[in-house]
This record gives sequence, structure tokens and C-alpha cells, in this order.
Amino acid sequence: MEITAYLVNESRARRPELARDPLAAEWIPEAVREDVRRLWQEYASDVYPYDDLVVSLRCRCVLDALAGALAAAPDTVLVVCGAGFTSYPWLLPFPVAVEVDLPRIIDAKRDRTRELVAAGVVKDRQVAQLAADLADEADRRAVVEQVRELAAGRPVAYVAEGLIFYLSAGDARAVAGLGTAMSERVLSVVSYWPAAARDNQVLAAQRAWFRRHQVPEQPTLLTVEELAAAIGSTVDNHSPEDMQRRYLGEVTVTEPALVPEHVAIAGAVA
Repeated sequence: MEITAYLVNESRARRPELARDPLAAEWIPEAVREDVRRLWQEYASDVYPYDDLVVSLRCRCVLDALAGALAAAPDTVLVVCGAGFTSYPWLLPFPVAVEVDLPRIIDAKRDRTRELVAAGVVKDRQVAQLAADLADEADRRAVVEQVRELAAGRPVAYVAEGLIFYLSAGDARAVAGLGTAMSERVLSVVSYWPAAARDNQVLAAQRAWFRRHQVPEQPTLLTVEELAAAIGSTVDNHSPEDMQRRYLGEVTVTEPALVPEHVAIAGAVA
């Protein structure tokens, strides 16, 4: 299990008042916490020191969108693709949640969930954890079929977070729009890197860091129009600067100094 998978949790844990995820650090096993902290510091030195800001803004924006969906339709089913070690099923009272990720991530998440439930850290919620390669069309179809069965006609809040830029362009568009196949009523929340950021120097530094850590380094960047076409709906786009204004009251770091992760929100459950 590569400890790079826990960097998002370390970033969220460093800004708890912003991310609103009090469980972020809990997903990191004690045995690797120091290694994760050291790797985070290396990433901060070699790439950029604001990952805690970007990741926490993203988390908060997703949480707000999900809370709105749940308020509009309390029977909404949550689906998180590229779930990693996020906490959404335990932060909001969705009646059913589905987490989808690669088999090694799902195995680790399932094991850690059992440990945290046994320790009384998280409640034993109805969370289906599905292993799938979202770059594989057959796996995507299988996920849709399982979600449709679980949802049983209920609305779906679909999240694809921190994921699609690591896929090929075709797979990225397919995953962005996957929620629309899961329910007639769907809210889609998708994070992505915009095509306009192709020359972003932080992304260039990140690619070099990825090469050293055997992480896929060639990203797919999309326009709002491409996302809207993939999702089949108009998109409400949130840039890092927009999210800073919303949650911090001001822009503390401009987008060229950040990994330019935007959050696109489309559709509705009600």
C-alpha cells in the first residue's frame, strides 16, 4: 500500500476548520503516520506548500454540495468514485453510500473501516465498498449496475474527486458523466484540472515529483464545456480562488501558485 494514497488525508487533517473533516487523520494507520508526514513535507518542498489549502477547499465544497442534496432529498444515495480515504459516508447521514476505488485501496479502506468501527471512532454505516478500475469500460458498467440496484430508483449524489485528471481523455469524460447512468435524479460533483492551466508551473513540478514516486504523470485537462457535454447538464464551476472567497472571505493564494483543481457541480436530486 503506497503511502502516497494518504497524502490527501494529511492535507485535510492540517486544515480541519476549513475541510470540516474531523476524521481525515483517522484513516492513516499509526504505523505509517510519520512516513506520511515526511512525504507531505517533501511534496510541500518540491512541488508547492499549499496542498492543505487546495484539498481542504475541495473537501468543503463537496461537503456543501452533498449536504444540499441530502436536505433536498433525504433518501439520496451517495456514490463516491475514486473514494480513497475520504470520510463523506460518515460525515453526512446518507441512508446508503457506495465507495469505488482500485482493489488495493478498497481492501485497505475496508480493513481500516473495521478498525475504526471497533474502536468507536466511526459509526457502522451502510457503506458498500466496490473494487473497480474506472479506466475499464466493463468495470464502469458493473459499477453502474450495482449502484442502480442499490439505489432502487432513489436519487444519487455522485462524486468523482481527485481522479479524472489521472485518466485518459475518453475515460475522464466517461467517469465525469457516470452518475447520469445511475439514476434519473442525480447531482454530479466532479473535480478536475482546467485546460487553461496547461502551462501551470505547479503542475510541471508535480509531474517531476510523480515520476520519482511512480505515480501517473500525464494529466487530462478539460474545459467546462467538455465537462458539461460529458455530464449532460450545465455546470456550476468553482475555482480555487472562488472557493477561497467563499470559505475564507478573501484570496490568500492566487491560482497560478496552486494545483488548479476546480470543482464542477451539475444536476439536482429534487
